[in-house]
Amino acid sequence: MRRRTRLLLSLIMMGVIALLVTTTVGQDLMANRRPDLGSFAMVHFAGYLFFIVMPVEALIPWYQAEGHAGYVLVGLAVGTAFAAQCIDFAIGWALSGDVIHALIGERRHRRTHATIEKHGVWAIFLFNFLPLSSPILLLVAGMVRFSPWVALPVSLAGLIGKYLLLVYVGSLFFLP
Repeated sequence: MRRRTRLLLSLIMMGVIALLVTTTVGQDLMANRRPDLGSFAMVHFAGYLFFIVMPVEALIPWYQAEGHAGYVLVGLAVGTAFAAQCIDFAIGWALSGDVIHALIGERRHRRTHATIEKHGVWAIFLFNFLPLSSPILLLVAGMVRFSPWVALPVSLAGLIGKYLLLVYVGSLFFLP
């Protein structure tokens, strides 16, 4: 893909992110209201789609400090992340490598493919447990026809572990 096209796609993605954040969380902040769980769910879901990369894990301590219950945040975070990752996996399964190269770049695709081939289940678990780019990994797992009966439950386990740990740490440091 040409450099100009990739730059244009990046600018469009940043615009989508800015629009999403300003129409959800941004409105709550401007109105001096407590951010609601609907905006959390929408931003979190979008952040786990492979073509919009956002550090959505940072929302957990912020919403927790705003008074939202940890178990609700874990449920919403895991539910929205898992739904988006199922979509990522299905897109990877359905699309060709050329289309994926255009969206995420050939180098990132090759590195991710090599990681899946070499480490498989452990890579999927760790990328979901740690704040790494797990949506791209699940996209490529779908492309290489990694078993969905293995990839998706392992992804879910990593997400549950990550968000339980984030809420626990948040309760230690961010709650009065």
